[in-house]
Amino acid sequence: MGPLAGLRVIEIAGIGPVPLCAMLLADLGAEVIRVDRTGDPPPLLPIPPELDVVMRGRTRIALDLKASAGLAALMALVERSDVLIEPFRPGVAERLGFGPEACAARNPRLVYGRMTGWGQDGPLAQSAGHDIDYIALSGALAAIGPKDAPVPPLNLVGDYGGGTMFLAFGVAAALWERERSGRGQVVDAAMVDGASVLSSVFYALRAAGAWRHERAANLLDGGAPFYATYRCADGRHVAVGALEPKFFAELVRRIGLDAKFVASQYDRKTWPEMRERMTAIFAARTRDDWAAALEGSDACAAGVLDFDEAPLHPHNVARRTFVRVGEAWHPAPAPRFSRTEADPPSAPRPPEDAAAVLARVGVPPDEVAAWGAAGAFG
Repeated sequence: MGPLAGLRVIEIAGIGPVPLCAMLLADLGAEVIRVDRTGDPPPLLPIPPELDVVMRGRTRIALDLKASAGLAALMALVERSDVLIEPFRPGVAERLGFGPEACAARNPRLVYGRMTGWGQDGPLAQSAGHDIDYIALSGALAAIGPKDAPVPPLNLVGDYGGGTMFLAFGVAAALWERERSGRGQVVDAAMVDGASVLSSVFYALRAAGAWRHERAANLLDGGAPFYATYRCADGRHVAVGALEPKFFAELVRRIGLDAKFVASQYDRKTWPEMRERMTAIFAARTRDDWAAALEGSDACAAGVLDFDEAPLHPHNVARRTFVRVGEAWHPAPAPRFSRTEADPPSAPRPPEDAAAVLARVGVPPDEVAAWGAAGAFG
């Protein structure tokens, strides 16, 4: 089920954006075969396999990619697949024998997705790094956080926004182009590039003289009191996003703020007093009291929920935004489609016998047996 049904994707095991990209493709119906490397070190994050939401939806096998038989098995998959996505530094896949040129020689239609932090070239291409480093060079990190120091915005801006989403978008674009040319190509997805593109509106604001480098001093970074979070009587928070005057007027009416602030909403001189008054107002009632009073209106406000609360919110329940799978809440596949609805998520599957999977995709049994005897499967 799903709009990508019939598409076969090879995922070379890694961390961060590549596994999430594989999950998204699998969610929408692609057959994803994850190739773990035999003897891989323990995972970076302490998540039991049965609770690893990101690992749902695909077949997992292990191949010794440093052995010629393991490489031969991988290339047999390449011949029978549409997409390969890999997480290595530039040149690693080439040294292992399955770089873009080698794969194109076996399957000219293959879309080869490369996911790195710095990109395939440039002075930093061979340097190690993580999400926080890539968004630092994009300009995004400098703008996030309170006045005294930038704060890492989880891994959402670099790994998953600038990485996963641009890799998935690039793969989709390359598949569309392949419909016309009949040829695959390489997708060079770099987190620093993607995070920079995500920052486009802020570069525009800066160019227009409407963005200050000082954090918490701008319209969308918590500087404006009508686009901020407020602590409530129970220590929880509400989020206020009443940017437009008509929505701010509704907020003012509902929370009992002095109506004089409506006319001076965008006058920065009024912001300190406005924030002081709003801080006191929201501190007088609990988060859930404010949610009951504001959610569902045009006041553009909502209670700030944690990861245990979000799946239970009535709106998320009504839309089945989260699905309970075993002991874990899974975000449901997104986006949604009118005709080719995706299957609901299921629990991550344990690794399968590589020989059986290879046979299932059409590799001759004698070849599979020979590779097994040569140590391809560890």
